[in-house]
Amino acid sequence: MSLATVAYPALKSLLLAAMLPPAPLLLLAACGGWRLHRHRRGGGLLLAVALLGVWLSATEAVGELLSRAAGQPAALSPTQLNDLRGRTDGAVLVLGGGVNRYAPPYDAGSPKTATAERLAYGVWVARRSGWPLAFSGGIGWAATELRESEASIVGRVAAEDYALPLRWAEGSSRDTRENAANTLPLLHKDGVRRVVLVTHAEHMRRSLRAFEAAAAPLGMQVVAAPVGLRADALTSFDDWCPSPGGFARVRYVVYETLAWWSGR
Repeated sequence: MSLATVAYPALKSLLLAAMLPPAPLLLLAACGGWRLHRHRRGGGLLLAVALLGVWLSATEAVGELLSRAAGQPAALSPTQLNDLRGRTDGAVLVLGGGVNRYAPPYDAGSPKTATAERLAYGVWVARRSGWPLAFSGGIGWAATELRESEASIVGRVAAEDYALPLRWAEGSSRDTRENAANTLPLLHKDGVRRVVLVTHAEHMRRSLRAFEAAAAPLGMQVVAAPVGLRADALTSFDDWCPSPGGFARVRYVVYETLAWWSGR
């Protein structure tokens, strides 16, 4: 294992900690406080902007606005779902979003929330379309604590909890590009020509870029089936108040935007 391979997860975690909310806003608040302490102009304004930013960066409304600005995909429509029925050349592919190495209630590894949501929707689509289920996810670059791939853990959950065993389980991918590069040839080899791709809405744009690039040489078609869309996240007073879900969503959108720009 090269030094670069060992250092990359640590460097990635460090950069993300510095770039994702609330770190930049806290730095701005510190700068404003320092200027106030030194009786320099603009300190109060910087501090006010930073505090407002901390508030808004933990709201569902800002997460929704950022998601739309980044190109939020449309939900899989009933018409699209109906068109899937009767075809024999398709598969529903769920992308991993993280797993817990060990969950005491289950005495085994378990999907994290993002993966559990994707799997539940993937099962829902698979049952209504009649298409077999596939999953892609290994041990991510930063998941240094894992000893078992996401695909292995999710395969057990799909079979035991949903009574829908995975037809394909790809467990060597470390990121989205490898999900596409490793999984599509596997599906193509078994005659799959159309793939319903299940991942979160915030992750879909980057996923489609990777999967469509890998699908084109194989003559395969990718259909987006995003998870996590909300009918309305702007009009309620609660949407503009900080919440754990709002904070997580804003961080997720910012993370995906950074990953998109970096080409990862």
